[in-house]
Amino acid sequence: MLLTTPTVLENEYVRLEPLDYAHADDLARAAAGLEHAWYTTVPTADSMTADIAQRLQWQANGNMNAWAVRRLDTNAVVGVTTFCNIDTANRHVEIGHTWIGVGSQRTAVNTACKLLLLTHAFETCDVIAVEFRTHWHNSQSRAAIARLGAKQDGVLRNHRLGPDGTLRDTVVFSILPGEWATVRLGLQQRLLRS
Repeated sequence: MLLTTPTVLENEYVRLEPLDYAHADDLARAAAGLEHAWYTTVPTADSMTADIAQRLQWQANGNMNAWAVRRLDTNAVVGVTTFCNIDTANRHVEIGHTWIGVGSQRTAVNTACKLLLLTHAFETCDVIAVEFRTHWHNSQSRAAIARLGAKQDGVLRNHRLGPDGTLRDTVVFSILPGEWATVRLGLQQRLLRS
């Protein structure tokens, strides 16, 4: 149940707040400028409320735990992230459905979020694997996942259809409990340098 329980996660850089409709206006502002990313899905200002509704429905079904990402240096909500494809019985979770606004990319925000989520997954929820998935063409995301210390498991060819009908190859990465101590140290060191 801990994987699906809404909870606030916080460190000195970000606060992950359980996603709520009250975040919609801030998220609409944060999403500005991300329209060019054809290989990922970022809601528009007009679709933000519907996107939140979809995430909350998945959460009610036990498949997702969604957070709004708040930068503590500016107090601005700058994106969203989730535990998704939650498999409580097998203690397995994916971190995904994440987007961060342009102004917070290449800052400490993503690293701080991943440190919070991975700590919660491994140390509170006792998972046996945390997975990450991204589009083959999203080289920025693939590089960021690899920098976390995740290992590439493989590529699911023709895995999904995109909104425009194009086929998506999905790259799958994971971190296992035996790797967590090293990954945690790496994330902590990156934050110290930020």
